[in-house]
Amino acid sequence: MIMNTLFERLQEEQPGFGEKIIAVNSDLTLPELALSKEDQSILAENINIVFHCAATIRFNEPLKDAMQLNVLATQKMLALAHKMKHLQIFIHISTAYANCDRELIEEIVYPPPVDYRRLIDSLDWMDDELVSVMTPKLIKERPNTYTYTKALAEYLVQQEAGNLNVAIIRPSIVGASWKEPFPGWIDNFNGPSGIFIAAGKGILRTMRASNDAVADLVPVDVVINATLAAAWYSGSQALSRPRNILVYNCTTGGINPFHWGEYHVISTFKRNPLEQAFRRPNVNLTSNHLINQYWIAVSHKAPAFLYDLYLRLIGREPRMMKTITRLHKAMMVLEYFTSHSWVWNTDNVTMLMGQMSPEDKKVFNFDVRQLHWAEYMENYCMGTKKYVLNEELSGLPAARKHLNKLRNIRYSFNTILVVLIWRVFIARSQMARNIWYFVVSLCFKFLSYFRASSTMR
Repeated sequence: MIMNTLFERLQEEQPGFGEKIIAVNSDLTLPELALSKEDQSILAENINIVFHCAATIRFNEPLKDAMQLNVLATQKMLALAHKMKHLQIFIHISTAYANCDRELIEEIVYPPPVDYRRLIDSLDWMDDELVSVMTPKLIKERPNTYTYTKALAEYLVQQEAGNLNVAIIRPSIVGASWKEPFPGWIDNFNGPSGIFIAAGKGILRTMRASNDAVADLVPVDVVINATLAAAWYSGSQALSRPRNILVYNCTTGGINPFHWGEYHVISTFKRNPLEQAFRRPNVNLTSNHLINQYWIAVSHKAPAFLYDLYLRLIGREPRMMKTITRLHKAMMVLEYFTSHSWVWNTDNVTMLMGQMSPEDKKVFNFDVRQLHWAEYMENYCMGTKKYVLNEELSGLPAARKHLNKLRNIRYSFNTILVVLIWRVFIARSQMARNIWYFVVSLCFKFLSYFRASSTMR
């Protein structure tokens, strides 16, 4: 991990930093996290700060699995934390969407719709089929098991923290790095990254989303800096800490909003295309379900079917329909978040920033008011190209040439389509021909008048 591109800058500045890292074997799903007695003893004697980040972020995770990883694992982490003799602060990473069944989300822990203890006991004797049937009734207005179990985990932390000094960080949609260690770092297809790549490849052409809905993206380095600052502040306030757990909504929508309808992604990938694009980048956003289904049939399924047919004819394995099916499953999961907006209170984040010195504000910068979205999105898109798809910038001229080729193919196809429509409909109907000739003559007269008026000037 430490040989990753992400840590190249750290390797240069602190070559021996890897010696400070000690890894331990663990399994979140097993009793006592499967830690050996020796490791438990080492942790109990040496740990000062816990950042509990581990979770499943799969939206459609079966409820039993999501409970195991997001709720029970948190319970085990807290039990372990209670044994740590020198622990100063326990930071729990949640999500800003844990309470997405509310329009206004304050920086407080909300009581869940069900007692997590009773749910844990019930899931013990339920089989998977019964749990699957019960899941929609349990999660109610929440869109998936991820947000549901993260809300339960927050309440569990509040109930079982005891005398631990605890803070909760709630990031929204975590995106590529803004500044550190360099702009545009991203290493996975999760969240918006997969959407951006699909759009850049020309595979994604329609998306059910509201143009005016806030896309609450927050750069990963902003989240990290806010998390470190929160740990510092809570640790420094150990003797005079507030009675309630401090919760930080680490979001951008209420401070510096970015909307799904802002087309920075498409313009970036037209200037700096991805290699071997399927079509030229272009995405149609609509909040109407029927219109979206129409565009899915016309812009996704039909071209994918024709391309797979072409692959079969040349003796290659068809793959595009499988890709489109996977894409649609991912888009269905994200529809809820691309079609809604929320208002997050960020008073604690503002307070935290106010407690920091000018120097710390520079080093641990999480002031998203300074974020310029057009620049950030361009770096984000280029990051997916360089770090997710591992495409070299030296390949840009060939990629641009390929995109021009796709444009010419599109123009040729449209021309052939117009000729076919002419042959089938217009050439066989006297009325259609008369209308056509009338339109052409009008255009000709307009051009003649335009030329004559230009000559007179």
